[in-house]
Amino acid sequence: MRTKLFVRLFSILACFLLALPVAADTLKEGSDLQADARLADSKHVPVLILFMAPGCHYCERVLNEFLLPMQRNHEYDSKVLMRQIDITSDAPMKDFKGNATTERAFAAANKVRVTPTVKFFLPSGEEGADKIVGLLTADFYGGYLDNAIDEARQKLPRH
Repeated sequence: MRTKLFVRLFSILACFLLALPVAADTLKEGSDLQADARLADSKHVPVLILFMAPGCHYCERVLNEFLLPMQRNHEYDSKVLMRQIDITSDAPMKDFKGNATTERAFAAANKVRVTPTVKFFLPSGEEGADKIVGLLTADFYGGYLDNAIDEARQKLPRH
């Protein structure tokens, strides 16, 4: 009797856990910024791009301590679209105008040499706020991100 009850409770718990949304452990790659720009324009939000590199400890901290929690907070769905680009990768991608390039070339064209660098773009591909280079002061980093997002949002064309 106890075994059947345990199996039934375990099955219910397993179904419940499987129904929960899985939290992403990374940001979506910026492989098609033209499509991302269309999505950002339809949502009337800027595009935040984390430029990172493999093995960059500070990149992982920015990602895990700030950007992923922001991405999981649905309040940010109406504020910003987040993507990441590996400045060492030759993976193909499209820039904001739909031109074929690579992640490395896109980073170089945007003068990104240090990681982590976070840049804020309007759907047109223009910069919407000052970039944030490095981790700066971790205690204030979330505020720096929020201020830059707000600045970029204010520069969005009126719909």
